[in-house]
Amino acid sequence: MARLNISPTRMELNRLKKRLKTARRGHKLLKDKRDELMKKFIGIVKENIRLRERMESMLAGAHSSFVVARAVMQSENLEEALMFPKKSINLRVAEENIMSVKVPVFAFDEVEEGDTNIYPYGLHSTSGELDGAVFNLTEAFPVLMSLAEIEKTAQLLAREIEKTRRRVNALEYVMIPQLEETIKYITMKLDENERGNITRLMKVKDMMLEEQRQKHLLREQ
Repeated sequence: MARLNISPTRMELNRLKKRLKTARRGHKLLKDKRDELMKKFIGIVKENIRLRERMESMLAGAHSSFVVARAVMQSENLEEALMFPKKSINLRVAEENIMSVKVPVFAFDEVEEGDTNIYPYGLHSTSGELDGAVFNLTEAFPVLMSLAEIEKTAQLLAREIEKTRRRVNALEYVMIPQLEETIKYITMKLDENERGNITRLMKVKDMMLEEQRQKHLLREQ
């Protein structure tokens, strides 16, 4: 691992040690966040699979009923029966925070026109299969909203997990090793300089002692 191009001084060494401590703390926090996101993501994916299977089953039942209704009813009567819906939907979108990820929360209100009957047509001119199809679609709408909400949540969490994973890897395999290698290099360099200084001081001391010895010998002569 290549070290950072930094002057080997004690001030830089202290600064790098602080950076390394911060990087290790950040690495641990990001790993904990990634693991927690993965737990939530797995739970959401399981719920998504359950809702999708239920949704597909409900839509398949509605589609089958529509096929039978089209077979027993004239096309004009079928289109006329479904031309004016009896209910409208007011959709509300809020946000929920999951591990710093803002995910959508869908809610809706049904606006009914007239009575609470869900069928926008007279029952005497339509088939029972059409009634079943409309009923199945009405029941499927809340499930569809939940499925849309949870699928979008899964997408956002997957994106955040990938982003967090890249940050963890950058710290674990790039930044922290670089800091450790640079700290090791500066420490060795400072130790080498210190040994050199000690050696020079010892030589100076020996020279001074030798000079004093020579002066003492000259005085004795």
